[in-house]
Amino acid sequence: MLRTVLTVCFMIVCIALMVVVLMQESKDSGLGSLSGEVDSYVRKNKGRTREGQLVRITTVLGIIFFVLAIVLNLKAFA
Repeated sequence: MLRTVLTVCFMIVCIALMVVVLMQESKDSGLGSLSGEVDSYVRKNKGRTREGQLVRITTVLGIIFFVLAIVLNLKAFA
């Protein structure tokens, strides 16, 4: 029973992780990264922006994903 609940949670986390990763913008700045831009207000406060929140959610979902994957592969649930 517990294995079934963990498997369902694992599938929900997998789907949520895919959606959040696809919602993020590309990190490719092209030739703009060569100009050595000065930090802007947006870069300094990136954690408060939508993109910063998506990065944080991705990190948390990634950790949950790996923990559930390890727990589901333990021999105690076999």
